[in-house]
Amino acid sequence: MVEINGPDGQRKTVNLAELNEADAQLAAQFGYNPVFKREFGYLSTFSFAVSISGLFATIMTTFSYPLYAGGSAAAVWCWLISGAGCMCIACSVAELVSAYPTSGGLYFTISRLAPQDWVPALSWVTGWINLLGQIAGVASSEYGAAQMLLAAVSIGSDFNYAITTNTTIGVMAALTVLTGLVNSLSTYWMEKMTKTYVIFHVLVLVSCAIALLAKTDNKHDAKYVFTDVNSTSGWTPVGFSFLFGFLSVSWTMTDYDATAHITEEISEPEVKAPWAISLAMLFTYLAGFLFNIVLCFCMGDPSDILASSLDQPVAQLFYNSLGKSGGIFYTVCGFLIIKFVCFTAMQSLGRTVFAFSRDRLIPFSNVWTKINPLTGTPLYAVWISVFWCIAINLIGLGSYAAISGVFNVCAIALDWSYCIPIFCKIVFGKFERGPWHMGKFSVFVNSWACLWTFFVSIIFILPTGRPVTATTMNYASAFLVLILGAAAIFWYISGRKYYTGPIVEAQAEDERSENETPTMSGKEKDDVV
Repeated sequence: MVEINGPDGQRKTVNLAELNEADAQLAAQFGYNPVFKREFGYLSTFSFAVSISGLFATIMTTFSYPLYAGGSAAAVWCWLISGAGCMCIACSVAELVSAYPTSGGLYFTISRLAPQDWVPALSWVTGWINLLGQIAGVASSEYGAAQMLLAAVSIGSDFNYAITTNTTIGVMAALTVLTGLVNSLSTYWMEKMTKTYVIFHVLVLVSCAIALLAKTDNKHDAKYVFTDVNSTSGWTPVGFSFLFGFLSVSWTMTDYDATAHITEEISEPEVKAPWAISLAMLFTYLAGFLFNIVLCFCMGDPSDILASSLDQPVAQLFYNSLGKSGGIFYTVCGFLIIKFVCFTAMQSLGRTVFAFSRDRLIPFSNVWTKINPLTGTPLYAVWISVFWCIAINLIGLGSYAAISGVFNVCAIALDWSYCIPIFCKIVFGKFERGPWHMGKFSVFVNSWACLWTFFVSIIFILPTGRPVTATTMNYASAFLVLILGAAAIFWYISGRKYYTGPIVEAQAEDERSENETPTMSGKEKDDVV
């Protein structure tokens, strides 16, 4: 028998003999009540991790950044260099997930890695920036999905259909509601859908690369692809402008801990989740590098696709090389892929809201922890996430520059939420490794992950072009300060009075009967209420 925290925050007792091995570990080691069915296996977990990056679609929406920054060479070499730094973050996250597989993700690890006095404040900051980073990530994916769908419509109309901001926002809202409806299904159906995704994605990626190489008449030569540096960003020197090419891969290879947020729905999560994270990011790194090379060979004059009325340079590239039907087909494929990114990212976000509410990090936590008896999922947590994502994207009605700043915050906030526990692991030496670990390379990889995140964060808050005006300004720094300031104010006014951090450990009843009285102490009662 073991005493655990129920979804409503109340303590309850469960019989470990009645639970499967993973649920028993969740209850005994981490003190959480198992409420999800463990439907995800190796393939579906790997497919989920691959889907978070949405490689094909994400490159479609971010390929313009390295082209502006430094031309073809930036698209190729920035991916290779930045991807290595992202792999260090991914492996560091996987190592922590293997040791502490809960839906709280890296937020929970703070309770095991930091000194106890530091846990409440550190976990509070980590939790809030992770949550807001995920919201910005889903919102940006939904916005990109709307842009991609409308680009396909424009190609189908022979470019007679003009895409407007209002239309994009309206389509985004409808697509986000669709994402909420899909996430209202049970874990059983989510697992079935997720399992097929990776096969579809690989087929699209490979067939598109072959089609482009076969059908493009005037391909660039290798010297141009790997050595042509042509910055149109306005930044000087060119070497500095070149650094902005890192943004594409940082947007693609992010949200590493999304798989961690569904670990309570995975059998053997301490093994399957970290393998899925590391292998999925390795696939994204290598396949993305090769696909960028293909695009650079086939893109023609970069200035033509960058000036496209579609606002999607790669969709224009598809049209130029593959014709109208080919352009529509692969743009729609990109839409389907990024839409599935939204499905899985929303699933992760909903589980994050549930996990954080379980520890009373979020206001009205009793509402967001309710599990629907029919689907076995936290529907209220899903639909409040849908509301937040639509609300954020409404900023785009006023200013595209402002909404771009929100999207930039996504990668910064998420990577910071990973590096806080990674830094704690390095400094405080309390880490107890799980089945998946990096051995003697761990400290080096962890350190490089933190250094790389700090470096890339500076790039993310700078304007990507000059001269800097109100419409070209990068407002990411303003939003980041706003997020951290709001979290600090909320902590000072309210959070510090009741929040004690994630649950540290469940207490076995027999130990309690031997070492302390069976009743809860006054402090424990205060912590529960």
